Amino acid sequence: MEDPAGAAQHDQRKSMAMPRYTVTRKIIAVYLLVTIFSLVAIIYALGSLHTQTARSQHLVAVDFKALNLLRALRQNILAQESLEKQYLILQDPGLLELADRRQNERKDLWGALSGLELPIIAARLSPQMDRCHDEGAHLRELLGARSWRKAESFSTEILAPLRSSLLATLDQLTATQQETIDASLSDFSAESADAYRVTLLLAFFGIALSAPSALAVIFSIHKSVASLVRATKEIAAGEFEHHLDVSGEDEFGNLAREFALMGRKLRELEQLRLDANPLTHLPGNLAIDRELQARISLGQPFAHMYIDLDNFKAFGDRYGYKAGSEALALVGDLILAAVATAGTSEDMVGHIGGDDYVVLTTPEHAEPIAKELIGRFDSMAPGLYSEEDRLTGYFMGKDRFDVERKFPLLTISIAIIPSDNLEEPSPFSISQECAKMKEHLKGLPGSNYLVNRRKKLQRCPS
Repeated sequence: MEDPAGAAQHDQRKSMAMPRYTVTRKIIAVYLLVTIFSLVAIIYALGSLHTQTARSQHLVAVDFKALNLLRALRQNILAQESLEKQYLILQDPGLLELADRRQNERKDLWGALSGLELPIIAARLSPQMDRCHDEGAHLRELLGARSWRKAESFSTEILAPLRSSLLATLDQLTATQQETIDASLSDFSAESADAYRVTLLLAFFGIALSAPSALAVIFSIHKSVASLVRATKEIAAGEFEHHLDVSGEDEFGNLAREFALMGRKLRELEQLRLDANPLTHLPGNLAIDRELQARISLGQPFAHMYIDLDNFKAFGDRYGYKAGSEALALVGDLILAAVATAGTSEDMVGHIGGDDYVVLTTPEHAEPIAKELIGRFDSMAPGLYSEEDRLTGYFMGKDRFDVERKFPLLTISIAIIPSDNLEEPSPFSISQECAKMKEHLKGLPGSNYLVNRRKKLQRCPS
C-alpha cells in the first residue's frame, strides 16, 4: 500500500527539481524559431544594404555632385559673360573685378569636376574649357588695356560662339548625367524592393512556424496585459495614481511595481513640463526659454515684451504678503486679457517670478497689447489701496536703504524688444536690452511702455 506522506515528499522533491517556467523562459522558447529566421533575414538584409550603401555613396559623391557642378559651371559662364558685356557698356572697374572673381570660381568648379574622374566629361569638356580659358584671358587683357572696340569685336566674334558651344556641351552632359542618375535610382529601387520581399518572406516563415506556441503564451499572460492596458489608458488620461491588479514575483509583478513608479514619475515630469508659476499658473522660466529659443530658431520676427511692476516691494511691505500675491495674480489675469484682446492665439504669456512677466508676440501686436494692458492696469491698480492712500495718491514708507520717502501708487512698465532690431537675437542680448530699457522706464512717472526702435547694424558687403 502506498504511503501518502512518501508520495507527497516525492512530489515536493520533483517540484523542487524542476526549474520554474517563468514568462521570460516562455518568451525565449516561443521566439527561438523566430530568432533563427530573423538572423538569416538580417544577414541577407545587411548584405543587400552594404551593396546599396556603396551605390548610394557613389551616387552622392560622384553622380549627384557632377550634376550639381555641371549646373553651377553653366551658371558661372553665363554670369561671367553678362558681367563682361556690362563692363563693355558701363566701363565700371568694379564689374571687371566681379568678372575676375567669376573666372576664379570657374577654375575651382572645373577643378572639382575634373577630380571626379568621369571619362566622358573630361573628354568632351577639357578642350573646350582650356580654349575658353585662354580666349577669356585674352579678352581680359583687352579690357584691362581699355581697347573697347577690339574687346567688343573679340567678344562677339570669337568668345561668344565658343561659349555657346561650351554651354551646349554642358547641357548635353547635364542631360546625360541626369539620365544616368535616373537609371541608377531605378535600379536601386528595384534591388531594394527585391531585398525587402526576401527579408519579409524569411521573417514571415519564422513567425508562422512559431504561431502555435505564441498562442499558448498569449493566453497565459492575457490577464496581466489587459490590466496594463487599462492602466496605460488611465495614465494617458492624466490619472497617474492608477493601481494595477497584477501580483506575483514574476516579470509581470515586477512590471506592475515599475508601472506604478512610472506613474509617479510621469506626474512629476508633467509638473516640470508645465513649469507653471504656482501663483498665476502661467508658464515659468523653462517654458519661456524654450519658446524663446524656438522662435529664434524659426528666424521669423517676434517681439519680446518684458513687463514689470513699479514700487511693488513697497506695496508688499505696506499691505502684506497676501495682498501682494493677490496683486500678482490679478496682473497675470490682466496680461492674459490684454493679449486675448489685442494679440494673437499664438502669443505666449509667461511669469518669470515676482513682479516680472513676459509676453512673446508678433512685432505688430506688441504696442496694441501694451496700450491695452496699461489701460486695464491703471483702472485696476487704485482698487488695491486703502481709501486714504488712494485719495492721497501715495503713502510713506522706507526704501531698500531704510530711508523714508513717498511711494506713488503701483504703475507698470513694459519694455518691448522686436527681434528684427537685433543683429543676432538671443536670450542674452534680449535680456541686456531689457535691463537697459527697464532702468530708463523706472525713472518715468506713471505707467509706460518703450519700444526698442534702434535698427541693427548692416554689415558691409565683402
